[in-house]
Formats: sequence, C-alpha cells, structure tokens
Amino acid sequence: MVSPIFSKVLVANRGEIAVRVQQTLQAMGVGTIAVYSEPDSSAPHVALADEAYPLQGFTAEETYLDIGKHIAIARRHGAEAIHPGYGFLSESPQFSRACLEAGIVFIGPSPESMAALGDKVRSKELAIQAAVPVVPSSPVCEPDGEEAASFGADLKYPLLVKAAAGGGGRGMRLVTDPKDLTLSMESAQREAAAAFGDGRVFLESYIPRPRHVEFQVLADNHGHVIHLMERECSIQRRHQKIIEETPSPVLTPELRRQMGQAAVAVTRAAGYQNAGTAEFLIDEESGQFYFLEMNTRLQVEHPITEAVLGLDLVEWQVRIAAGEPLTLEQEDQRTSGHAVECRIYAEDPYNNFAPSAGKITHWLPPSGPGLRLDSGVAQGQEISTYYDPMLAKLIAWGPDRQTSLRRMELALSHFPVLGLVTNIPFLREVIRHPHFQNGQYDTNFLENTPAITQSRGSEETRQLANALAAWASSASDDVTSPGQTAGGREPVHDSPWRAAGPRQFP
Repeated sequence: MVSPIFSKVLVANRGEIAVRVQQTLQAMGVGTIAVYSEPDSSAPHVALADEAYPLQGFTAEETYLDIGKHIAIARRHGAEAIHPGYGFLSESPQFSRACLEAGIVFIGPSPESMAALGDKVRSKELAIQAAVPVVPSSPVCEPDGEEAASFGADLKYPLLVKAAAGGGGRGMRLVTDPKDLTLSMESAQREAAAAFGDGRVFLESYIPRPRHVEFQVLADNHGHVIHLMERECSIQRRHQKIIEETPSPVLTPELRRQMGQAAVAVTRAAGYQNAGTAEFLIDEESGQFYFLEMNTRLQVEHPITEAVLGLDLVEWQVRIAAGEPLTLEQEDQRTSGHAVECRIYAEDPYNNFAPSAGKITHWLPPSGPGLRLDSGVAQGQEISTYYDPMLAKLIAWGPDRQTSLRRMELALSHFPVLGLVTNIPFLREVIRHPHFQNGQYDTNFLENTPAITQSRGSEETRQLANALAAWASSASDDVTSPGQTAGGREPVHDSPWRAAGPRQFP
C-alpha cells in the first residue's frame, strides 16, 4: 500500500464542505481531524472524522474564525496540514501565515499571493499587468471630498461601490444618482469593516446586463498552471450565487479559449499555487469580457467541474500542497456532458430570503442517475442562525444540458424537507423558467422576474404540501435519531449521493 501524502489533516470548517474534504482525505488514506462549535457537536462532519475536538463556543467569531484554536488543536493532535474549506478562514492570509509559522502545511495558496489576489484593487492591477481586460474602476477612495465625486463623474452613473476586501456581495452598493454617492460609500464602508475588518471601498463601472462566468485554475509549485474550463454563475440573490452550470450556455469556443488564457495569465502574474478561481463578467451588449476578481480557495460550485471532467479537485489541492507536480495537461481537458448545481438553503425566498431555523424532522433526498448530493446535515439535526444557512448542494449531470436540467427539476420535486423552510420549491421554479431553460439570463434574472419570488399558493403547491404531511405522518413511526436505522431502513442522511472519494457520474 502506498503511504499517504500526510498522516493527518485538520479540516478547519463545518457543514457540507467539511464532509466533502474528509471524504477525499479518507479515500487517500489520510487521517482526518474535525473541529466543532457547541451547536455542531452532533453534526455529520463530526461523526465522519477520525478525530474531533471542540472549539469551545457558539458564534463563528469564537470558534471557526479563531486562528489560535485551530493551530493549537492541529499541533496538539499531530496534524501535518490544515484544509480551510471555503468561507471562514479560507481566504485569510493571516491564517495561511500562522500555519506556515507553526510548521503546518496550509492546503491553499501562500499568504503573499492570497493577500495580493484577495484585495480587489490589487488583483485588478495584476490583471492589467498580465494584459487582461478589467472593468473600469477607481482606486480606493473616501466618501468625503471631491475625489470620489470626480471618479464617479468619470465612470458615469449608474456605478457600483465595492469593498476592496472580501466578497459575497457585502460592502456593495448600486448608485444611480450622484447625490446618493456619499451615503452609499459610508454604508458600504461600515458593512465591509464589520464583515472583513477592512472598510476600504472603491468605485466601479456598472454593467447593466452582465453574465458572471468563472474559470477554475490549478497551479503547482513547479510553474505549471492550467484552467479547467468555466462555470456559469449568473443566477444570484443579493450578489450570491444559488445556481451554477457548466458549460456556460453563452460561451463560444473562441471566447472560452480567450477567457481560459486570461485566467491562466492572472494566476501566473500572482505567482499563485493550488486551486483558485478567476471570475469574469461578460457584457452581453458588447460581448466583451472583464476580469472581476480571484477567489483564492475551493469554490462552493466545484462539483460541477468535477462532474464534467471526472476529477477530484480536493485531491489535487492536497497533492499540490504536498509538493507534487501537476500531471494534468491543458490540451487533455475535455468536458463530457453538462452539469448543474443548486444550493439548498434554510431560508424563505418568499419572505426576502429570510433565514430559517429549527429541527430537521424529515430529510429524504432523492436518488437517481447522474445525481450527487454534498450535504452537511442529517435528519433530527437542529439548524441554528449562527452560521450560513446552506444545508447542501444538489448536483445533476447529463449527457447534454436538457437532460441535466430535467434530472435536476425532477430531483427537486422529490426532495421533501420538513421542520424548517427551504428554498427547494423556489429553485425548481427557476430551473423550470423558460428563460433559464433557454439559457437567456444574466445576474439580474431575479430582479427582472419578480413573480418568481412570490408565493403562488397554487393547486400544485397545495397537493405537494398535503403529500408531505401524509408522508411525514406515515414515516414518523419508522424514523429514529441520526445514525440509527429504523424498520430495517438505511439512515436517511447516509444517502448514496455521498459516496466517499472522487465522484464518478454515469
């Protein structure tokens, strides 16, 4: 048996990404350490790990965002490396540097390249040096004085105020009137400072009908950089992605070639290593693409790339971090079929996407050809409001786009969840919408189709509610706590969609 790359890795995260990373590590023969907050003490990522240790606390700030606690647990229990997942500390140069100073391998980029690319202003400067087009923007500026007003006039209205650090739509404001600029910048500064500890903002030209398309990249420690094609991420709420697909419905082979080369060029310019994602906007009116930013971590939507290329991106992250050369060649990367991902959230789309908390009383994901579920929850689990409300990611693959969308729509219609509100019915409505079916959408899709976020109370909805109530009543006597079987049935959270290791799609 080949010796594992690392003997033990700590996964500094929670939920579905902690489960996802552990599955690959265990398939590689690597021991896993989970960490958990008090609300997560019985979560699936804790049960799956070879070892699990408490972070002592409830909030993200006192648990998953505490660098010292992660480092102390890793050193005390012999972890040679730390995988940060995504979110929390995954894009923290301070965390990357703390690992380095503690003699622990950080499974991600160096603190220097992370700092350079994590700053939107600096990353744009790198893109310009690499001859990659960027959206016109200002330097970092303050809301008071004539400087911001002058930049605003040069860029023309409407324009965006954006945070220099962080992402996820926080610290972003759309300004349509010059008289609103100062207040919008001040508001964005406060939000950015609270979210990222960095209140710097800048101004950027607003593209009215953009497509959001990103390219996955891999870069090793030996100078080899490739891209792994694109992901279309234009279906968003509050500037956060909720549905992704690959290949993009709008990219021509030539545009794909140009954008792929641009992604590699930015990655090289930053001296970047490990997995990353170059994000672009495409102006549908002009057909021009612009570099937006670089995400210096694994993306939530990475499974659809794995689905069409047959790769395990987490495995490549680990191998690159261990110093292994990248053996993949650009010319060999050819996609097979089409994949789409829906993010399952505990939230109410018909009430301004308000988070939903409560106990998952029934959780029965569907199964079928070409389906995968990356889940971080189990039936009987209590969902709190301490963390991001994402419960799972549902992925459907098909030999063509029509088949993958049909599989996704069918899977969403057979995904009963009781005990809290989820966005599953809403996701199904988006997938079924004619504009989405035809690939005719942009990042303003939800704003331009407001009826889709209005509860219809249709006969179909009533029938589904009645069916769920009847199913819950009949199943209640057969279901026990997570990790147990009931009536000879497999535990519902141990779905066949969660097979360990690299995922292969039929």
